[in-house]
Amino acid sequence: MSRNLTVRADRIASDIDALAAITEPDRPWTRRAFTPMFLKGRAYVEKIFREAGLETHIDAAGNLIGRRKGRSGTGTIMLGSHTDTVPNGGRFDGIAGVIAALEVARALADAGIELEHDLEIVDFLAEEVSIFGVSCIGSRGMTGVRPDEWLDRQADTEAGRIDLAEGIRSVGGDPSSQVARTDIKAFLELHIEQGTILEKGKIDIGIVGAISGITRVEILVEGRADHAGTTPMGSRYDALAAASCLVLGIERIATELSHGASYFAATVGEFSMEPNAANVVPSHVRMLIDARCVDPKVMDDFVIAVSTLTKQTAAKRSVTISEPRRVSNNPPTPMSGKVTEILAASAARIGATSRPMVSGAGHDAAFVAKVAPAAMIFIASKDGRSHAAEEWSENDDITLGAAVLYEAVLELDKT
Repeated sequence: MSRNLTVRADRIASDIDALAAITEPDRPWTRRAFTPMFLKGRAYVEKIFREAGLETHIDAAGNLIGRRKGRSGTGTIMLGSHTDTVPNGGRFDGIAGVIAALEVARALADAGIELEHDLEIVDFLAEEVSIFGVSCIGSRGMTGVRPDEWLDRQADTEAGRIDLAEGIRSVGGDPSSQVARTDIKAFLELHIEQGTILEKGKIDIGIVGAISGITRVEILVEGRADHAGTTPMGSRYDALAAASCLVLGIERIATELSHGASYFAATVGEFSMEPNAANVVPSHVRMLIDARCVDPKVMDDFVIAVSTLTKQTAAKRSVTISEPRRVSNNPPTPMSGKVTEILAASAARIGATSRPMVSGAGHDAAFVAKVAPAAMIFIASKDGRSHAAEEWSENDDITLGAAVLYEAVLELDKT
C-alpha cells in the first residue's frame, strides 16, 4: 500500500489469518454461533481486545464489547460487526469489520489520542442465520427488538437440545434482560461488499446509504397427480410445469424493476414439490420468493405484478395458484445522512475514491440504526464471492477501509 496511513496493515492481516485458522478443519471457514469453534474464536478476539488496552465484557444480548473510555463520558461511538460465519464460508464476512474496528482503537492508542466519547468495538452475536434459525440476535437484543418468543426456539448442539435463552447464557449473556441502549451517538460498520460493483469500477470505498428491506413471498400451486406414462400430454394438470412458468415470470418482473431508479432484486430460493416421484405428474408445488428493495412502493409493485402473473398462469395451465402471501416483511433501513457525509469526506481526506451504494444484504447496522445514527462502508470482494470458501478481500482494501473509519471517528468525536 503506497498511502501513508495511521492504521497498520500487518496487524489487520495477522488477526484475520489467526481467526481463519480457528475453523472446523473439513469446512473452512466455519465458526457458527453457539458452537465450541465460535467460542474459541471469541476467546481469541477477547484476548486481542485486551491486548489493545480495551476493557472487555459480554452484554446481556451476548455481544462481546471492548471499551476505550473517553474524557467526558458524553456517550459512545461504536464500531463493529460479527465473527460468526455461515457454514463453509466466512473468512472476511463480518470478521474484516471487527478487526478493522479494533485497528482503529489501536491506531488511536499509538497516536496518543484521547477521545471525548467512549469508543466501543463490538463483536455482535449471531449476525448470520444461527442454529436456531434466526439472525442478528445480538444487535436485536442490544436495541431492544429481539422478539420474546425467540427465546423458546430450539436447536440441537453437541451438548444436547437447548433453547435460544440457554444459548445466550452459554456465551455469557443474560436473556432475561433486554434494554435498548440510549448512549450510542454514532455507529459505523465496515463490511466486504459481497458483490462486484467496487471491484469492477475500481473504486476503493462504498458509502452505504440504505440497507434493503427483505420480503419473503409464498406461492402454492395445486395441480393433479396422474400416471406419468398413461396420462396424455394435453390432459395434464402439472403443478411443476405451471410453477416453472412462474419462476421465469418472476425473474422477468424482477429484472425489469431492477432497471428502475431504485435498487431491487428477487429470487425464488426455496422450492418443493409433491409427490416428487419420477412416474407421477406433480400435484403440488410450494415456492418462496426472497425480494429486496429500498423503496416500499417498488415492493408493492412487485407483489401486484406477481399476483397478476399467478392469475394468468393458473388460467393458462388449468391449475390453482394461491394469491402471493407475504410471510415476512422487514422494511428497508436508511442510514444517517450526516454520518454517510462524514464517511465520504473521510475517504476523500486520505485520497480514497468512493461512491454511494445500497446494501442488498442485511447487517447489524440495520438494527443499531433504530437507536442511533448509523452508516456502513463497503470494501471490494474478489469476483463478488461471499458465503463461500472462495470469499476473498485484499488486505490493502480492508486497511484502507479501517483508515476511513479512523478519520470518521475523529470527526464524529468533534461533532
